[in-house]
Amino acid sequence: MDIAAFEGVVVDGQIRLRTDIRLPEQTRVYVLVPNLKAPKRVHIYSPRLVHREQAADFKKEVIEGAGDAGL
Repeated sequence: MDIAAFEGVVVDGQIRLRTDIRLPEQTRVYVLVPNLKAPKRVHIYSPRLVHREQAADFKKEVIEGAGDAGL
């Protein structure tokens, strides 16, 4: 696999090469962005029980109410 490097800029969300380079359609390209500070991603993990036998402490009971509230 041969590799060529071209410098470009992003204009209106599209990459524009600085030189007048024409690449064939469907050419596979890779974009490397130097010095980009990516935003930190926040991961929210689901809580897990340390002891599975504690699951019974979280058992729900469904109680049906009588009709509507007169609304």
